[in-house]
Amino acid sequence: MKKIVCLFLVGFMFQTVATAQKMAFKDGEKLTFTASYKMSGFMTQLAQVSMETSEVKTSKNTLLHFKSRATTYKKFDAFFKIRDMYESYVSKASLLPVLYRRDIQEGNYKKKMKYVYNQRSKTIKSTQTKRRGDGTDWIVNKNFSFSNQAMDVVSTLYNLRNLPIESARVGDTKTFKIIFDRKETPVTIKYVGKETVNAGNLGSKECYKLQVLTSGEFLKSGTLWLTADANKVPVQARFTIPIGSGMLQLTNASGLAN
Repeated sequence: MKKIVCLFLVGFMFQTVATAQKMAFKDGEKLTFTASYKMSGFMTQLAQVSMETSEVKTSKNTLLHFKSRATTYKKFDAFFKIRDMYESYVSKASLLPVLYRRDIQEGNYKKKMKYVYNQRSKTIKSTQTKRRGDGTDWIVNKNFSFSNQAMDVVSTLYNLRNLPIESARVGDTKTFKIIFDRKETPVTIKYVGKETVNAGNLGSKECYKLQVLTSGEFLKSGTLWLTADANKVPVQARFTIPIGSGMLQLTNASGLAN
């Protein structure tokens, strides 16, 4: 069901490079959201979305692992069950992605996507796995090039949080590219100003308000709120898609860096 899939994706549609002096997140951070969609004129909570950060050490590098999950509430499972996972491994030094994985289970539809980045050559080795109706897998391997600083949907949001947004002026814009299904989609972020909104267990928080503009197929418009502090926690996202509108609302944040 496209409306529920888009509801999850929009929450991670933001990207740029890491330039802030102080990290806005750390190992052990966990954010939990409710995902709602407008049904019969009312916003209905359909699913829970979680975002977790952990540190992974390899023989050559230290990586940050960003894992995002979307799970429909049990009462909606019979209608359309979702168990989606998006994860990105990035260099702790540059926040550029090294590995990206997506595991989609939506009703009877199953799909996996894996990107292995080569930041030097700006190429990606991708593996796409889809489940056929007879239960067998259809695997497609494909290499493709990507633009400088283009990233997947998960690493983009974390990179955005690490920007010095406090230095932005109202009306400032910047255009980035997000890689999804082997295609790059341009996204323009516009700084609107500050606004106080509900931030779950953090209470009411003054936030940076960002407008999201894109010509992508599944998003008509969107707005994102990040706490106006050193953590820049995403607390709310509202969006309009071709078949309706929805939102993500933070309910709980723990393990914050600052």
